[in-house]
Amino acid sequence: MYRQIAKLVIYRNLEKSSILFNLADICERFVEGEDHKEALVNEIYAEINKLLDISTQYGFDHNLWHCYLAYILATNENPFSITMEKVGAVEASVNKFARGDFAIFKNLFNYDFSEMERELDIDCFSTVLHYHAIEKKEQRYNKSVSDKVKVLAEQIDKAADADEIFTIVTGFYKDYGVGKFGLNKAFRVIHHEEGAELYPIKNTDEVRLTDLVGYELQKKKLIENTEAFVAGRKANNCLLFGDSGTGKSTSIKAILNEYYPQGLRMIEIYKHQFQDLSAVIAQVKNRNYRFIIYMDDLSFEEFEIEYKYLKAVIEGGLETKPDNVLIYATSNRRHLIK
Repeated sequence: MYRQIAKLVIYRNLEKSSILFNLADICERFVEGEDHKEALVNEIYAEINKLLDISTQYGFDHNLWHCYLAYILATNENPFSITMEKVGAVEASVNKFARGDFAIFKNLFNYDFSEMERELDIDCFSTVLHYHAIEKKEQRYNKSVSDKVKVLAEQIDKAADADEIFTIVTGFYKDYGVGKFGLNKAFRVIHHEEGAELYPIKNTDEVRLTDLVGYELQKKKLIENTEAFVAGRKANNCLLFGDSGTGKSTSIKAILNEYYPQGLRMIEIYKHQFQDLSAVIAQVKNRNYRFIIYMDDLSFEEFEIEYKYLKAVIEGGLETKPDNVLIYATSNRRHLIK
């Protein structure tokens, strides 16, 4: 297994501490007979534990090994996958390397762990290859990722060769995208010492526009503006203001659910994080999605100066705001600054 992974070209930027690399190293040492059985078994159980963790997080079932490999392909951002996300499959020299990598992944899908189980007197691989997960509420795992990855795993498993996998995976990138932006609807901003990171919100409110009673004029304007935005036409930043409970925040959440299949994504940002606005926009400006930066319950007191960061983004400095980014905000008052 390790020698096969070493031949990856497009997908070789995987974390060296990943389950795949660690299991490949264990398999290699097992074949070479370099380690005591007890040491190998302990390391195998550690990787199986990681596999169960990620499977619980994303609601994987049936063949956890296949789901994990499909998850790698679905989330690995590299020049090839990002290009396929934008334009779909086109004739190019890089496709030869991609097909070579997909042939390796097909071999990984079909890897036979039975000899290792027999020699080490374990059955953990057999269990994860035929896994029956405890049924969980959707709020307990990332259903958006789970459903897509499980279908991708089944398709790759049934694929005859690398050419068929190439068609499946490039089609997946074109339809859903790649990485966290492709598989998730919404994101929050987390600030680290290294800068701002966009972290997926795993469970969003599934409210629809049809669930909202009243608020018709505002909904109509919001729908028209958002449809223009996702279609690549001119659109405006939006401020919904009014009393609490009138449907402002719910309307924006419903907009995300309605237009997510058309490439709409949403980034929730709070007032104290406005200093990260430029960094956030820099991360998304070249992706093949439309991003709404969502600011809920927005207002500023006299002593607060965070509005200056927002003003700079809206009015623009030397660098213009990209066409794939809009700001939608809600407030209980029309004048945001006293």
